[in-house]
Amino acid sequence: MKVIFDTDPGIDDAMALLYLSKLPQIELLGITTVVGNADLATTTRNALFLKERFGLAAPVVQGAAKTLDGVEKAEPVIVHGVNGLGEIDIPAVDESGLAAGEASQFIIDALRAHPGEVTIIAVGRMTNLALALRAEPEVAKLAKQVVIMGGAFGYQGRSGNITPAAEANIHGDPVAADEIFAADWPVVVVGLDVTHDIILDTAYLDALSQEVGENGALLAQMCEHYARFYKEIMGLSGVVGHDLLAVTYALHPEWFETRRGPILVVRDGVAVGQTIQMPETRKGGHPDWANRPSHTVCIGVEADKVLADYRETVGR
Repeated sequence: MKVIFDTDPGIDDAMALLYLSKLPQIELLGITTVVGNADLATTTRNALFLKERFGLAAPVVQGAAKTLDGVEKAEPVIVHGVNGLGEIDIPAVDESGLAAGEASQFIIDALRAHPGEVTIIAVGRMTNLALALRAEPEVAKLAKQVVIMGGAFGYQGRSGNITPAAEANIHGDPVAADEIFAADWPVVVVGLDVTHDIILDTAYLDALSQEVGENGALLAQMCEHYARFYKEIMGLSGVVGHDLLAVTYALHPEWFETRRGPILVVRDGVAVGQTIQMPETRKGGHPDWANRPSHTVCIGVEADKVLADYRETVGR
């Protein structure tokens, strides 16, 4: 499976990259970066650090520093820390791993080079993907699939985490998100409806630090900052593994319950960033949805299988 990982590292992004580093069945073509959990320079530095630390051969390609909605957002320091990785010490990185060019063009070139073969796993704002579509709309038909971590559709009472209506990645660039949902490529949405079932509790993180060696200890150290946020906001003893679940879907879609239908993103107002799907089973739907392609939303997951697979895989 050929994969582009579009990311804004990010503690849970680091979890997902460690996962990818242990999967021989995946050919990681590139790690593209975007503004989000920190500014672009920081997310790119973090991607280079994680690439080197986890032994990833794929190049890092820098992407969008600004979002398409033109709105400046505060960085989520309370969640990921000022440096994006939980305030761990980050040494100077090897910048030889940074490829020339823009992430959006890298995405276009990869889809053209491998038509029908590339899965894009996007776990940050959707700006790079939307820029690729704006430049070359026809490349959407060349993607095998696009698996995004983002959105919330109200299953199990789960709504937004940045506002009551909106999840952070979609809220971060609602214009870009709406444009990728309007495009004719197969999109799978792994949102808060399922990610909040993936709880890496204190015992699980302790086990990773013992079983996975230095990289397990590194994740546990990052998660100390992350866990303080979840303790304060949700009363949770542990952290949520949002981004690793998008990788899991690419590997094991059979572990997920899904629903099909076109999706819209609210672009402005008090509900900006809200994701709304019209189910395919609904008759006589509103034309704003009816004129869009259907995409897949995850509405349930076998969490025990996911957590067991992640622990086994990264412990190899």
